[in-house]
Amino acid sequence: MVESSNVKLNVDWPQFLAQHDMIWDRCPEKWEDSPFLGNGLMGAMLFKEPGQAAWHLEIYRSDVQDHRDDSHGIPGFSRARLPIGHFLLHFEGNVTGCQMRLELWNAELKGAIFTDKGQVDFKAIVHSEELAILVEIMPDSGEKDCFWQWYATEAVSPRQSYGLRHGDSARTLASYLPNPVSLFRQEEGISLSVQSLLAGGQTAAAWMEKPTNAGRMLIVTVAHSYPEESADKDALALVRHLAAIAPEALWESHRHSWHQYYPLSFVSFSDTLLESFYWIQMYKLFSATRADRALIDNQGPWLDETPWPYATWNLNVQLSYWPLFASNRVQLAQSLWRTLHNGLNSLISNVAEPYRHDSAGIPTSTALDLLAPVAVPGTVKSGFAEAGNLTWALHDCWLYYRMTMDDSYLEEVLYPLLRRSINYYLHFLYEDEEHKLHLLATSSPEYGAVMEDCNYDLSLLRWGCDALIYSCNRLGIKDELLERWREVLDKLTEYPEDQNEGFLIGRDQSYEKSHRHYSHLLMIYPLYLIHAEQPGNRERIEKSLRHWQSKPEYLEGYSCTGSASISAGLGDGNRALAYLKRLWEGFLSPTTMYRELGPVIETPLSAAQSIQDMLLQSWGNTIRVFPAVPDAWKDVAIHDMRAEGGFLVSAVRKEGVTQFVRIKSLAGEPCLVRTGIPEPYQVVTGSKMPVESIGDGMIRLQLLKGEEIVFALEQGTEWIVNPCAPTAEAVNSYGLNARTRIERNHGRNPEL
Repeated sequence: MVESSNVKLNVDWPQFLAQHDMIWDRCPEKWEDSPFLGNGLMGAMLFKEPGQAAWHLEIYRSDVQDHRDDSHGIPGFSRARLPIGHFLLHFEGNVTGCQMRLELWNAELKGAIFTDKGQVDFKAIVHSEELAILVEIMPDSGEKDCFWQWYATEAVSPRQSYGLRHGDSARTLASYLPNPVSLFRQEEGISLSVQSLLAGGQTAAAWMEKPTNAGRMLIVTVAHSYPEESADKDALALVRHLAAIAPEALWESHRHSWHQYYPLSFVSFSDTLLESFYWIQMYKLFSATRADRALIDNQGPWLDETPWPYATWNLNVQLSYWPLFASNRVQLAQSLWRTLHNGLNSLISNVAEPYRHDSAGIPTSTALDLLAPVAVPGTVKSGFAEAGNLTWALHDCWLYYRMTMDDSYLEEVLYPLLRRSINYYLHFLYEDEEHKLHLLATSSPEYGAVMEDCNYDLSLLRWGCDALIYSCNRLGIKDELLERWREVLDKLTEYPEDQNEGFLIGRDQSYEKSHRHYSHLLMIYPLYLIHAEQPGNRERIEKSLRHWQSKPEYLEGYSCTGSASISAGLGDGNRALAYLKRLWEGFLSPTTMYRELGPVIETPLSAAQSIQDMLLQSWGNTIRVFPAVPDAWKDVAIHDMRAEGGFLVSAVRKEGVTQFVRIKSLAGEPCLVRTGIPEPYQVVTGSKMPVESIGDGMIRLQLLKGEEIVFALEQGTEWIVNPCAPTAEAVNSYGLNARTRIERNHGRNPEL
């Protein structure tokens, strides 16, 4: 043994990410085809304006929303996110083409727009730290007079706009009242578009152009205030501040944040198309949220006309946050738990008055204020009667805890929220003559039927009680409800199940119609309450997955990612990859965006999680390295992926054989490890703690905080993590170019 291991990452980050840049040599004209930029609150998209000699710059801000009360309709009408507006860059000539490249490493869009009079070179960012969009244009002599013009968008709920345009009465509110018309003014060379809102509050866009050494730079910001009408002052102040900074300094400070972000972990594998997709999702996540910025709702910053201009809590939010954990980007998930923690009063108000003393909940969908009533189990006969959405969101928050092992967060944030969420269930349990506990009627998300003992809720209730008991033991809390939680685990009825079909939706409710959600299978994934390592459960999982996928008519993109992750949990990498690749058969856009009736962000992000599930799993206090790598991925390299218990994992696989695994402890927690390296393997560690092989390829570890260990196929003192060789014809396959392999998504389901 040597005193310490030496694992090095050998990656030229600019060069590595350049092969995954999105490239356009055709002009995008639609949301789903266009380059997107963001900083966790503001966003931008750039594309050709259809039918005009102009380029379109759409601007977004995630917290721009209406603030009406419930007398103005459900949150989709009363407190919907609102569009802001766009700029058009008007040209002297007609647009004949473009060349654009979205550089992932710098989070910067560079390109040239060609007209029959000349060309305009440009570069654009949404500044990583400042709340601003910067676009520098460098026109040639033929386009020297091109100019920007602002067009405010009417501040109407995108749900109302969608309903009116499609003649959809269910998504149209006849009594919808318009917001006031936006007003334009100028102050000290700065232009403002000010949108006052019917129920109070204000949105303001402010901008100016300033000369640069190469051309001129447009500086744009958006501010939102409520209940005050102070957004115009905030926007003005920021533009003045930015105008005083040298452009080069702004570009440099923007790049610095991104250069710190990407190396938090590294993933490479011998499937360049999917590897590019993975890194674009990592780019998308840092564009969509930050620890202290916006919740990732259904669209992220990039709002478009949609029936769903809010956050949906029965799947969408949860899936969006999953890939942050194993990718070691856990701090971004603070935007989720901070939203829930800060919104506790809303979560309490959401449940009926008799339950507010000890309970909290969240319904199917809310605005950022989290306010909307939660159904009372046993009282709703049809439709949405979901009781488990808050508990599922808190499972994401639990993953944040498990990855960080931050006990102060567990005690001060997660435990109080989870206690109230599980308490809500306790009010609606009853005991039968056999002393089994049953849950009054609720609904499984979007299935439509209402039934007792809904598997969605039984899974979450079981997991939540177990997590609360763990928390009490961990923190030394003597909670008066501790025995009640133990009783629930002991007496709660079994999951409704059919010997031929697997898990049902709920009691007396089989899976009879095609259904895109896998909510009835949460006990399998992501909760892992039922898993393949338990005797007899592999067949139950296989049967349930097979029956769910046997009715393809209404399956959607996240049906592919869910089935991929379930297959990865079975250790079946080939099937996981086959399910995952169905996303490329009509669901994804050429930019990896996703649209059903409107844009939704969770599906591509959950596909990144499916890839992670194939490379690393750490549920059940066991780190599983390369648990479901498909045969097609001969080479895999990971560095500093994060595992539950607070571990960093690095590993390399060549020609289907794992070469080494490095485990580093950040919290001093015990764990079990499956390295996949056959005995006799080499062990290199500076730890004095014993390494215990307990059979069946399992190793028990007790590393102290900061200690690490390497398991290697061959003896050595240094191990290198290199990128896998790319497939030349698959690099830069996203955007709109000759390599793009994705047809435009028209919202149709592929044959499954």
